[in-house]
Amino acid sequence: MGKREQEIQIVYEMIHLYCKKKHKRKELCQECKELFDYAKERVNKCPFMDTKTFCSQCKVHCCQATMRDRIRKVMCFSCPRMLYPHPFMTIRHLYYQIIEKI
Repeated sequence: MGKREQEIQIVYEMIHLYCKKKHKRKELCQECKELFDYAKERVNKCPFMDTKTFCSQCKVHCCQATMRDRIRKVMCFSCPRMLYPHPFMTIRHLYYQIIEKI
């Protein structure tokens, strides 16, 4: 799996977890599906994907302010809750965050 696919998978899992807990849905609701589609589009068009670690570390924020606020809200909720359903994905994400700060 390539870097773009991994990034898309992580975003999907975070949005799915958020929707499941907040909106009580097994599948993404329309609002969360729109957010995922937007995030997926941004990841697919990112010219810095080969050199950056995460969007939050990027110097160029290509998302609209409203969408950036929505995804930030989802991530603040989902990040601490990702360890149980996706331990490997979470540990890998934390590892790259630590490496980026060094």
